[in-house]
Amino acid sequence: MQSGYKLSPLVGYHGCDKAVAEKVLSGQAHLNHSENEYDWLGDGIYFWVDSYERALEWANKGNNKTPYVVGAFIDPGFCLNLTDYGVTSELKTAYQFLKETYAQIGEDLPTNAVMQHGKPMTRKLDCAVIKAAHQLRQDAGEPSFDTVYGVFEEGDVLYPGSALKEHTHVQMAVRNQQSIIGYFRPEQLISSTP
Repeated sequence: MQSGYKLSPLVGYHGCDKAVAEKVLSGQAHLNHSENEYDWLGDGIYFWVDSYERALEWANKGNNKTPYVVGAFIDPGFCLNLTDYGVTSELKTAYQFLKETYAQIGEDLPTNAVMQHGKPMTRKLDCAVIKAAHQLRQDAGEPSFDTVYGVFEEGDVLYPGSALKEHTHVQMAVRNQQSIIGYFRPEQLISSTP
């Protein structure tokens, strides 16, 4: 089943503490994989695609003593691209597998929750389905996805009647560390927004 495709290399930004950033930039450490049950793209190192500002905003919201941003050049490799219509059948199969598994053990499926502006912000179900898709590929001896790429609609509408949201963003979860070509120290970008 071919549902992942090779995307062009891209630039990602990761918000973190400056002490972590300095270790990563000096080659002493790598960024850690996130493995929370609510990580909407499943496990991986999360990057904001082409958005230094969102990464910095994220770093400022966290428990970081000195919020900072690490830039990365990323080769997505074999990518579970959630913007590609071709992945829908694989995700539906993973959902069905997950649903049957939870029914067999007599537990409820995880749910997407914490609604904001009509969109679920905590995506435990989506995370579980993506993890199930990875597991099914592994069980079938199929190649693993190196990365997962998706668009997340978030925030208020930009203006009355708009379908555009204030905080819509593109994120990538890097599962295979080899997909990170290299890290860099981004120059602070000057935003034109007030």
